[in-house]
Amino acid sequence: MVNTAFFGPAGNCEAFYAAGYKSTVQVFSWLEQHALHAYEYQCGRGVRLSDALAASMREKAREQHITISLHAPYFISLASAEAQKRENSIRYILESADAVNRLGGERIVVHPGGLGGRSREEATALATETLLQAQRELDAAHLGHVRICPEVMGKINQLGTLEEVLHFCRAEERFLPCVDFGHLNSRTGGAVNDREAFAGVIDAIGEQLGAARQKSFHIHFSKIEYTAGGEKRHLTFTDTEYGPEPAPLMELLADRGLTPTVICESNGTQTADAAAMQAVYLAARR
Repeated sequence: MVNTAFFGPAGNCEAFYAAGYKSTVQVFSWLEQHALHAYEYQCGRGVRLSDALAASMREKAREQHITISLHAPYFISLASAEAQKRENSIRYILESADAVNRLGGERIVVHPGGLGGRSREEATALATETLLQAQRELDAAHLGHVRICPEVMGKINQLGTLEEVLHFCRAEERFLPCVDFGHLNSRTGGAVNDREAFAGVIDAIGEQLGAARQKSFHIHFSKIEYTAGGEKRHLTFTDTEYGPEPAPLMELLADRGLTPTVICESNGTQTADAAAMQAVYLAARR
């Protein structure tokens, strides 16, 4: 798999368990059946990964040419008003980096968290410093090759607009944006749902972070129901009321020769929906 985007699910879908699979180690056989080459291991509720499981997953992923990323704990709060919570957040990032390294991967997705009672500008500045401190500690722990991917968030009252995520990434060239297009569509009231809007996002990445990060950035994608406050719940690709629609983005990525990692977060159908996105992308590359 050279010079192509990598597609896969976030965690295990309902069909995986319905087919009789029980262990996450078995997910690589499942992904092979769907010709997918990416998988995002979920640590949203905390990093709990034994060395034995990590070693087994790493070997299976290597055999089947699957790239692994990891979603760090949801309770990270980079701009918390409490210094202890910011220190804990750095520790969670370190634990996540160690876990993905043991899995053979190099990317961790990080939720920025809330505003901590500050203005957006103040919270962004503090969150940036927290991320930079986390990077310094990764370097000290010989985990500097693991890339922190701050995520665009879906709720209005959270840190994580596209502009804020790009600000984080400008502070350290190893940071890589995780653009969740469902989140972005939700927090803009449905405004990021066509080729022109997608192109604007990709252009902003290139203009602010350069061609290399534009080519290989991290993507989360799902259709998401939203309200005035932003994200409400994840949906599947069968939904016809809410966006965003995947095909225009996949065609745009292919037309521009971009090769991101695309992780599908559909509600229970993430493997099938990842495969559907990959099919559109590959057809557009021909």
